Amino acid sequence: MVAVPRLLKRYRENIVPEVQNKFGIKNNMAVPRLTKVVINMGVGEAIHDMKIMEAAVQDFTAITGQKPIIRRAKKAISNFKLRKNLPVGCMVTLRRYRMYEFIDRFFNVCLPRIRDFNGVPVKSFDKQGNFNLGITEQTIFPEIDAGRLPRTQGMDIAFVFNQGTKEQNMEVLKLLGMPFRKS
Repeated sequence: MVAVPRLLKRYRENIVPEVQNKFGIKNNMAVPRLTKVVINMGVGEAIHDMKIMEAAVQDFTAITGQKPIIRRAKKAISNFKLRKNLPVGCMVTLRRYRMYEFIDRFFNVCLPRIRDFNGVPVKSFDKQGNFNLGITEQTIFPEIDAGRLPRTQGMDIAFVFNQGTKEQNMEVLKLLGMPFRKS
């Protein structure tokens, strides 16, 4: 049996009642809940050299604990020297226990390692209340050895909620440990 992640336990025992009290939600099933975290890494350089894509997949697997899906070009674009079905990126969708383990490491270990970090912007919520965040380099993750990287690679991280308004979802993320920037 797999142990319940620390952050999931805290969400169930502390965060749900706190959000219920703050927003006047009667049913605990109506509290916004993270359903998945989608991490996407565009690797445009892989058009010319497949070893770059292999290195990105290896790094991604170390970061997330799950093998990524290689995304391919849907159509050819001659100005970018891109042909149809060439690999252009990779992505991972994390759910359940792996998601909470990744979020815990990301909030508590990786974000504080960013140089001159003042917090994440509050304006990164979309219309559905999901939070999107861009990272410029993968060296903030302790699993990555910065010395062996030929070049740094950025990634996009989307925190997807099942329901809720922007304010409710922001409160859930704040209670989970997301360091938001002071306005």
